[in-house]
Parts: sequence; structure tokens; C-alpha cells
Amino acid sequence: MSTVTGTPGAAPKYTKKDFESDQDVRWCPGCGDYAILSAVQKTMPDLGIPREDIVFISGIGCSSRFPYYMNTYGFHTIHGRAPAIATGLKLARPELKVFVVTGDGDGLSIGGNHLLHVLRRNVDVTILLFNNRIYGLTKGQYSPTSELGKVTKSTPMGSADRPVSPCAFALAAGATFVARTVDRNIAHMEETLKRAAHHKGAAFVEILQNCNVYNDLAWNVLYDKESKILHECRLEDGKPITFGPTDDRRGLVLEGLKPKVVKVSEVPESALWKHDATDRAAAMVLGQLWAPEYPIPLGTLLNQEGETTYEEIVVQQEQKAISDRGQGDVAKLLMAGETWKIG
Repeated sequence: MSTVTGTPGAAPKYTKKDFESDQDVRWCPGCGDYAILSAVQKTMPDLGIPREDIVFISGIGCSSRFPYYMNTYGFHTIHGRAPAIATGLKLARPELKVFVVTGDGDGLSIGGNHLLHVLRRNVDVTILLFNNRIYGLTKGQYSPTSELGKVTKSTPMGSADRPVSPCAFALAAGATFVARTVDRNIAHMEETLKRAAHHKGAAFVEILQNCNVYNDLAWNVLYDKESKILHECRLEDGKPITFGPTDDRRGLVLEGLKPKVVKVSEVPESALWKHDATDRAAAMVLGQLWAPEYPIPLGTLLNQEGETTYEEIVVQQEQKAISDRGQGDVAKLLMAGETWKIG
């Protein structure tokens, strides 16, 4: 059995091409998933992990084709159940590096319960949630992240549902790493993926992704050049939270628990809200900010290191049981108690 070290040089020297499978990529032309796939494949060699120790697990949806396109081990599971399968795999083979790829529908609707538990347990998996605010594979129904009033094939008079904030969900569930990036910013996406992959514990990354067929430009606030300058907010740990054009820089200050947008030139730097990636309460506030009233935070919202993982606790319990009672015998257990044979 090989051991995952995550140490550069411990694995063969890979290139992006080594992680490209022989399968034809079957997403719609122009889909944001292509950019995400390329970024993930490009990131893999930097992890320093042998390909045979990497597993991609998905559910159902456009994003869930992902394991077919990665030249690693993979498992295409049923709708919403990827986190449960990933948990089982980490318990059976805790040395493996496991990624879960899901979408806003797969992960937050039918799979919401499973996503909740993999996060609260702090299972050591890296979860990539592609958020296009629509059901793409089933042809354009509204999803849990679709905006209120969204007109779709399943909501012809407009959605009556309030949308879920994936980052706020992950933070409330107890993920120890939460970040947000966007499919059209390749460098930022690659850096975010690397940070998430190196985190020990439940890491969650929301990737704002375009569905150019059923929900084109849903994230135009971060695609349009002028709008992006006004609203994109890059989080840097320990630095003031600022955004906007260089000649009219804006920032955030806290009035109690409520953020307020101010002109950077009109307040002392000490008054500005400084980002602390270890503060879950602050991350919860950041995860729910949105344009036009507020900027849109991108980057690492939360990074809590040193937390014990679920599989570490379970393995410790297993080893203690073996130490106290000896190695178990499954056949003996099955035949114990009131058993009978059918002739």
C-alpha cells in the first residue's frame, strides 16, 4: 500500500497532461467547467501526491462528469451521495487524497443533508462545489442558489425560494476551510484550489461557474470589466478588506456586527476591518455579502488549522478496541448468538 505524503519529490514528476484522461470531454462548448477542469489538472502536480493515491468522487449533474476526465481513481455515485461515499472511503483508506466534485443542485438540494454531515464531522476531503445557479443537466430548472423571482422551466412565474449561500452553509455546518473563487479568474482559482487541497480537514470551495446555455452570465457582476472593478473583493489574511478602483478605493468597517462601506481615503487604516481567516463568525458575515450593496468576497474566508479529523478519531477508537479486546473475527461474530442452519 502506498502512502500519501503530499511532499514534492515524493511522487513522480507530473505535468498537467498526466492528469488528463483519454475520455472525450462532453460539456457544452463555452461551459465554465472546462476552465475548472484545466485548473484542477494543472494544480495536481503541485500536490506531490502519486496519482494512484488521488480519488475524485462525484454525484449527478454536469459537474459530476469530472471523474471521467481525471487520470486518477474516481467514482461517479448517485445524486447527492458523493459526500457519504467519500466519508466511507476515507474511513477505509485514510491515507488517500479524496476530492468531492458537486454542483449547487447535487450538493445543496438532494445532497444537502450529506454535505452537512461531511462538513460537521471534519472529514479530510476537499469539496469543490460548482455554482451556476441552475440545473444544467436536466435542462434549466431553478436550483437552491437561484435568485428569488428566477423565471425557469420549473418556475414560470418566478422562484418563491430564497437562495442558499454555499459558503454560509459550509461555515455554519462546521467546515474548517471555506473559500470562494470564480471560473474566469484562472490564477485565483488555481491558488485557491492549492490552498484547499493542502488543508487537513473538511475543505469547501465554492466556484462561481457559468452555464452559457441555461443561465448565461449569472455572474456577470464579476465578468463585466467595469462591474468587476467595482465589486470584486480579494481577501488577504491580516490585511484590511478593500475593493474598488485604485483612484476611489473602498473598504469595510464594522458597526457592531454590521459591515459598512466607506471610502478608504476618509478613514484611518486602523478603522478598516482586517480579515482574520481564523474567525468563523467574521467569515459568516463575509460569506453573505453581495453586490450591489456590498462587495463580493473572493478567496479564503476561513482556514482553521490543527483540528482533529473524523477519520483520526474513528481509527483511534478502532485501535483501542483491538488493543483492549484483540483482533475481531467477522465469521465468529456472524455465527454468534441465536443462529440456525437451513437444511
